[in-house]
Parts: sequence; structure tokens; C-alpha cells
Amino acid sequence: MRENGYRVEAKDMDDLTPIKAQYQIPQALQSCHTAIVDGYVIEGHVPVEDVNRLLTEKPDVIGLAVPGMPTGSPGMEGPNPVPFDVVAFTVDGSFTIFANHTP
Repeated sequence: MRENGYRVEAKDMDDLTPIKAQYQIPQALQSCHTAIVDGYVIEGHVPVEDVNRLLTEKPDVIGLAVPGMPTGSPGMEGPNPVPFDVVAFTVDGSFTIFANHTP
């Protein structure tokens, strides 16, 4: 994110459970990292182009998530990348596909 012009303040925590609850991240969408960008939650390894699109379009969602840690997502580069979805989630707990990424 820094390489794409975002100011990043990292805070290492032993337990992210309270943060994930505070920002209403559905358990099925939880991952290893949680960020707040302009009031939106970014959960997991979400590509910067999807964050940029979110900030441009400003949909009525809590944020975006990439559940788990799929190989080929940002920060998880390596052999045998897999297709993955970026999911938008809302305050009522529903979610929809925001973007698809195929290697």
C-alpha cells in the first residue's frame, strides 16, 4: 500500500478479535490483516486497485475482504497462484463479489 501512495501505520496485536468485532467483519470473511482506509474496512490481502475503486465509487458497504490468504493475492505471491474473489460486506452481514482475480 505504501508503494501506491497510501500512508500506513502498522500496529501488531496479539488478538484481533476485538477489532474484527468492532468493525463488524463477518467471521466467514476474516483474514490475517485488518485496515481502515477512509472509513472503510479492508480485510486481508485486498489488491490496491480494488481499494482504489472502492474509494472512487464509495458504495454503501462496510468494506472489502479477501478471506484466508490465497496464493497470488498481494503479499502472498508464489508458485501456483489461485483465483480469488474480493468480497464487499454490509452492516446487515450480507456480502457480494466486488472483484474476481484470476492468475
